[in-house]
Amino acid sequence: MNRLAQEKSPYLQQHAHNPVDWYPWGPEAFEKARTENKPIFLSIGYSTCHWCHVMERESFENPALAEILNRNFIPIKVDREERPDVDRIYMLFVQATTGSGGWPMSVFLTPELKPFYGGTYFPPDNRYGRPGFGSILEQLGQAWRTDRDKIEHSSIEVMNSLEQYSAIAPRPEGLDPGVLDSAFHTFRRSFDSRLGGFGGAPKFPRPSTLNFLLRYYVRAKNEEALDMVLLTLREMARGGMNDQLGGGFHRYSVDDRWFVPHFEKMLYDQAQLAISYLEAFQITRDPLFAGVARDIFEYVLRDLRHPEGGFYSAEDADSVIDPAQPSVKGEGAFYIWTRQELAAILPPDALEVFCRHYGVDAAGNVRDDPHGEFHGRNILYQARDVSEDLVEARRVALAERGKRVRPHLDDKVLAAWNGLMISAFAKGAQILGEPRYAEAALGAAGFILRNMYDPATVTLRRRFRDGESAIPGFLDDYAFFIQALLDLYETTFEQYHLDLAAQLAERMRELFEDQEHGAFFSTAEGDSNLILRMKEDYDGAEPSGNSIAVLALLRLGRMTRGEEFRGSAERAIAAFAQRISTASTGVPQMLVAFQYSLTPPRQVIIEGDPKAAAPLLEAVRQRFLPDTVVMMREPGVSPPAAYVCENFACQLPVLTVPELTGLLK
Repeated sequence: MNRLAQEKSPYLQQHAHNPVDWYPWGPEAFEKARTENKPIFLSIGYSTCHWCHVMERESFENPALAEILNRNFIPIKVDREERPDVDRIYMLFVQATTGSGGWPMSVFLTPELKPFYGGTYFPPDNRYGRPGFGSILEQLGQAWRTDRDKIEHSSIEVMNSLEQYSAIAPRPEGLDPGVLDSAFHTFRRSFDSRLGGFGGAPKFPRPSTLNFLLRYYVRAKNEEALDMVLLTLREMARGGMNDQLGGGFHRYSVDDRWFVPHFEKMLYDQAQLAISYLEAFQITRDPLFAGVARDIFEYVLRDLRHPEGGFYSAEDADSVIDPAQPSVKGEGAFYIWTRQELAAILPPDALEVFCRHYGVDAAGNVRDDPHGEFHGRNILYQARDVSEDLVEARRVALAERGKRVRPHLDDKVLAAWNGLMISAFAKGAQILGEPRYAEAALGAAGFILRNMYDPATVTLRRRFRDGESAIPGFLDDYAFFIQALLDLYETTFEQYHLDLAAQLAERMRELFEDQEHGAFFSTAEGDSNLILRMKEDYDGAEPSGNSIAVLALLRLGRMTRGEEFRGSAERAIAAFAQRISTASTGVPQMLVAFQYSLTPPRQVIIEGDPKAAAPLLEAVRQRFLPDTVVMMREPGVSPPAAYVCENFACQLPVLTVPELTGLLK
């Protein structure tokens, strides 16, 4: 074992038996690098990352390569999900110097933690047009010994460039609302009008783009924006990227038709996509969208829920192919089928219907499989609509699948990702009227507050695992959890959630806000081991902490009339004005926040006994009202009444659903 055996991170523990002399990120490793005058090899990944597993098998378990690595470098391993601050800094470097990024990320640093060479996956020897890991180690080790001054000078220049790139400041002229139209047209140009999604293969779901387009549809009354979202959601639901048996979505599709997925399942994808499907249902009332959201929720409750209420982070793409050979794993092995396997568990009539609907072929349905991983096997997708009932066949197949060896579960609980999932369950309770979803949201919030929150200092911890909470919360932990508390308030109308959201927002401003230039740093002050203090703005697989912080603060301002919250949000939008104007498709969730800031404040206040007022509340929740906050006042009048208020001026109360619906239009 190496030092990683003492760590709580599942990713670090996966490397605890490597012959590489790994260190966790921390002062012991940094001091050793400085004392021994050696550069650092920094490897960043996460426990459900397929290519991270590949590089471990090929290189980190290879004694010869480990010997070269240990002799020339101080090796450090980082879990990007625990330390997104470290990941962001060095990902910026890798993207700037290579034009792309991803995981595993491999970066070489000076003992002062400045990067000088980096990339992603390196094969053990020269292949795929990439240099071999062994030759890279030897060449960089030799360069450090013979030409260190040149490397250090280069690293200083790199740092200067990164600091200039990451610096943002307000633009004097502010932000023109026309940027919303420009962003729509840019997304429109990259939209796949046949299969949905944006761009070609590989296709990622990126729900923040869908969030923007749905809100743009409302603001601009642009039906095309709505159609783009609905087609994308329908095609994703039909494809193999959607787990047709167990619910939930895999990470992304390697092709352009959402068929062959990269099979890992991430909590943040489930949370964001559930909300996208719920909002599509609100707009269209098409039960297909509600059904997909329900399937996501059932998957999360069944397979990703901590016994005490929190939600686990992810499930792996790779799984054991044969229980008799536990070391032999394949991507997607848990999810794919042969026709013979299905024939062994389904009656002939049910088998034919099942195979026709899900595109199962005796020879396997993956035609383009260069590595042969899926030879003779089938990825389930909705190939044809059938009139017969598939409920029992699905139940039998899911039960049979459950007997297989499950993929690795990353069972750490992250505050930020739980915040996203709490929001999804809260909105599911509102829109679908399902009390279980409200209970799930409350249970997860309670877990965070019991295990990862210090009420004395009003601070969050990022990670909980195996009885230990650790790592001071980052901006996204605070922002996503504040958003969750606001969504919980609009679900249960418990004043505690609104009050706590306001307290955490004050603390978030103290810890992360740039008081001089606006916007929020991803990290608090004081960590001398971070060579950059960045303001993250990219809305990728996860929305950025800044985007969610701005929207949450704007909502809080409307709920509490807190001018300081609105002021912080507007300063942040001004700070990102240049980035929003020149690279709007990179910040779709910030566009959502900007659009929200442009609309007059609107509140719907329900007054009366909650049970008696339920029809009025239901009338609000059935409609897609992204710029409206909903509040409830304690019973004081009879019968129940609803007030629709704009710019903090309320119209006369209405007592009936038709009257309220008329005002909401």
